[in-house]
Amino acid sequence: MRFLHTADWHLGRLLHGVHLTDDQAHLLDQFLTLVRDVRPDAVIVAGDIYDRAVPPKEAVALLNDVLQQLVVDLDVPVIMNAGNHDSAERLHFGSAILENQGLHIYARPGREAEPVVLHDAHGPVHVYPLPYAEPAEMRQVVPDAEITTHDDVVRVQTARARAGHPPNTRAIGVAHIFAQGGDLSDTERPLSVGGSEQVAAAHFDGFDYVALGHLHRRQKVGASHIRYSGSLMKYSFNEVAHEKSVYMVEMDAAGDCTVETIPLTPRRDLRKIEGTLDEVLTGPKPGESADDYLWVDLKEEGPVLDAMNKIRSVYPNTLHIQRPRADVSRTIRGLEEEGGRLKSDTEIFELFFKHVTGADGLSDEQRTTLSEALDAIRTEARDA
Repeated sequence: MRFLHTADWHLGRLLHGVHLTDDQAHLLDQFLTLVRDVRPDAVIVAGDIYDRAVPPKEAVALLNDVLQQLVVDLDVPVIMNAGNHDSAERLHFGSAILENQGLHIYARPGREAEPVVLHDAHGPVHVYPLPYAEPAEMRQVVPDAEITTHDDVVRVQTARARAGHPPNTRAIGVAHIFAQGGDLSDTERPLSVGGSEQVAAAHFDGFDYVALGHLHRRQKVGASHIRYSGSLMKYSFNEVAHEKSVYMVEMDAAGDCTVETIPLTPRRDLRKIEGTLDEVLTGPKPGESADDYLWVDLKEEGPVLDAMNKIRSVYPNTLHIQRPRADVSRTIRGLEEEGGRLKSDTEIFELFFKHVTGADGLSDEQRTTLSEALDAIRTEARDA
């Protein structure tokens, strides 16, 4: 049995106000090429198909196009479950009809004992997608069970799956969880407060492979057959060191798995660079692209006018500039230490103006305009 494990596509994602749909389409084109080349028995997508409950129309169109090529054009079954970013109701719509076409969507809890059954030369493989569910949702499905945490949810889901599983039959679990021991970045939306979101990997005892989603760094958790494939692309500047990929898994007759990491190459990478403005404006180093999405740590002591536009003239996809803490507070503290004291709003504004613009101070005309503005503000405050 050969299948591809991917997760956390987050279609419709924004990064610092920039729509990433075209970047996601670029990566999914690579994924489709991989499917054409390796002809897997199935594709497994372990949750967070969309980035939010009501995705933009471009994201819906992209998912529709990808699924049509996978299921209709390439005739490859697709198994996906809902993640915490997805709307279960929206993802569930039409799922019963689509199953006949080979698209298996598990968006709401309650079907844990109804596997997708795949076949290879060695017999059946039962795939159990466990959709993300809040404890309150799972209590509605199993009202007599004690379910107060996400760990309880998965404990009950896996128990229900095992209860009906035929003996001596290979099994794959699919879940969207925060497994204990997993490496969490700042990109994943918390599932709960405190530690109640974490799920024990021991609940998956008896499964031959466990395809996980939610954590964006690819990794193994507890055992080599329990894995996060990682997200489709880098979704945070805290992920700049991540290497994005999908897993190709070969399962033999006994259920033992060989896992190969297939890298994905983004249209634009996410990178952080640093330096003075002059250093940054020298452009990318060999092997770097000027079109990457950038976070710039600008090591400039004095004022810098229009830094973003200047940097974007060299790096057009700069998304954020981080500067050392403005030294206005140090200047004010210096005046206080010398016995001086800022006594008026005008003096405070002039200090700020000099810091930002590099000018020697306000002109007479600017000082008059500022005085009129401050008078108007004080009058308005009195009359309020």
